[in-house]
Amino acid sequence: MLAGVLFAAGLVLAGMTDPRNVIGFLDVGGDWRPNLALVMLGAIAVHSLAHRVIVRRGSPLLRDVFHLPTARELDRGLLLGAALFGIGWGLAGVCPGPALVVLGSGGSAVVFVVALVVGMVLHDRTGLGARLRGR
Repeated sequence: MLAGVLFAAGLVLAGMTDPRNVIGFLDVGGDWRPNLALVMLGAIAVHSLAHRVIVRRGSPLLRDVFHLPTARELDRGLLLGAALFGIGWGLAGVCPGPALVVLGSGGSAVVFVVALVVGMVLHDRTGLGARLRGR
């Protein structure tokens, strides 16, 4: 809960709950806004340091073992999912984290979260992800 509140506060402070910042970042041929790039660089730096410290531990604090991703290949399912994520992100101007933070304000965030939940349910119920990966 504390991590979620801290993440939400960071998104608000960085201006990532304002769709104009995200859409401005994607508008490289127009009025480009570098805010999102700076937020991403900061997140990568913090994660890189934290990841090194955390994996040196024998196990996570609340589990027996780490569950780290092992897949190293770019398959059709991953590329299709990334494309759908990018299209939704560009259309709504928010990604899942900021959409959840501003959900109560209405607008495009509500549409985004509803579409996100519908997509997750369809993925889970249809086995689409496994079929795209050829499993």
